Amino acid sequence: MDKMIVKGMRFYGYHGVFAEENKLGQQFYVDLELRMDLEQAAQTDDLSYTVNYAEIHAFTKSIVEGPPFKLIEALTGHIASSVLEAYTMVNEVTVRVTKPHPPFDIHFDGVTVELCRKRDAGERTIPA
Repeated sequence: MDKMIVKGMRFYGYHGVFAEENKLGQQFYVDLELRMDLEQAAQTDDLSYTVNYAEIHAFTKSIVEGPPFKLIEALTGHIASSVLEAYTMVNEVTVRVTKPHPPFDIHFDGVTVELCRKRDAGERTIPA
């Protein structure tokens, strides 16, 4: 299966368990891996046979900058299920959401949650 990767999207959202996170907000980084058949797009040079990455960016932005979730696991899951629902040509999606500056007195590059979802829920998904 072919893959389109949209990497390093940055959005400002209000997700978190703590009230100050919901009030002040912070940056979130999102990567998407979309698995789909891109043979027609490669052969025809026609946008209608692929996913418009400007559109998927705007779609993801509307979710991350929309109503807040307490957990980035929930945010990540919502992005994954919404992508599969909205883009029927996508057979599988891997979503990575990074919260680079959690509100703790520790120093690290943030926390990332990665979820992989397929259209056929009966099959086991193995991350690439």
